[in-house]
Amino acid sequence: MHVTRLELSHFRTHSRTALDLDGRPLAIFGANGAGKTNLIEAVSMLSPGRGLRRATGDDMAQRPAALGWRVGAEVVRGPETHEIDTRTAPGQGRSLRVDGKAAPQSALGRLVPMTWLQPSMDRLWIEGAEGRRRFLDRLTLSFLPGHAEVSLAYERAMRERNRLLKDGVRDAGWYAALEARMAEAGADIIAGRAMAVARLQAAQEDAATAFPVSDLAIADPEDAPPFSAEALAAGRGRDMAAGRTLTGPHRADLTAVFRAKGVPAAQCSTGEQKALLISLILANGRALRAETGHAPLVLLDEVAAHLDAGRRAALYDEICALGVQAFMTGTGPELFDDLGDRAQRVEVRDEDGQSRVVLH
Repeated sequence: MHVTRLELSHFRTHSRTALDLDGRPLAIFGANGAGKTNLIEAVSMLSPGRGLRRATGDDMAQRPAALGWRVGAEVVRGPETHEIDTRTAPGQGRSLRVDGKAAPQSALGRLVPMTWLQPSMDRLWIEGAEGRRRFLDRLTLSFLPGHAEVSLAYERAMRERNRLLKDGVRDAGWYAALEARMAEAGADIIAGRAMAVARLQAAQEDAATAFPVSDLAIADPEDAPPFSAEALAAGRGRDMAAGRTLTGPHRADLTAVFRAKGVPAAQCSTGEQKALLISLILANGRALRAETGHAPLVLLDEVAAHLDAGRRAALYDEICALGVQAFMTGTGPELFDDLGDRAQRVEVRDEDGQSRVVLH
């Protein structure tokens, strides 16, 4: 699976960008602020949700015109070729058309499995659990495209329940249906995450890789009861005092231990933490390739940071061996020398505040 054509219109600093791609990894280089991350953020909009930076549609629109934006792509998946067009207008939600027909965003999860790393995720193991949940859910979505819809259903029901809690509503009848919906969707989320962790763990075992193996687990808050509609009902008093739901998969955490050292990821060096993340991205690619025949798209923003030359070369070797179309950014072309002719190269230049893209 790979993108063969990418078009951006009024997307952040890209007034008009068009690239014809051949399926090889893409080495994207240029000065800081030239628009490299904006380019791969546009690629991330070929997946469900708010993309690489979790920005709103209006935030991604080019300033000062704020006319909305468009990302178009031609995606080859096995023998099939699909046309994707996603865009926004000012003040409106994102629309999507696949092969000329309106489609829900969940269709992108089925069509273009994708995962990514960006510099802010270098602190993933040492900051709050929310970022780790998002990372796990992105990996889970690559295996289970329906995970996005289930997560949305859970969040909607939880928001309504939290509103009742904040308003001090005590009538059990108002809660029962919401808690039943949360329990049903939550059970699917829990099962999906557990499946993803099991597949990632299996894909790390006996893999020929230069990156460390991690032992993964999903942890619930201490003393949390098994999640169910009954547990939600029993916890209403406590939840009302807090003004929010304190039990459920939205409180879970992903933990990792560097197996060779027996050290939790949070206690590893910065370079080791980065290597553990990259290892999981590669494991995701191996697992999907083995199960579906299609590796996911991988977006790696400033991937060379915290990687020595040996690890950097090893990463490129593994990406190419997997047949992954990776979109990788860096400040200079020399960072990608080890790729040789195994990659396409794109230079992004800042010209009076606009991004100009040159395919080498």
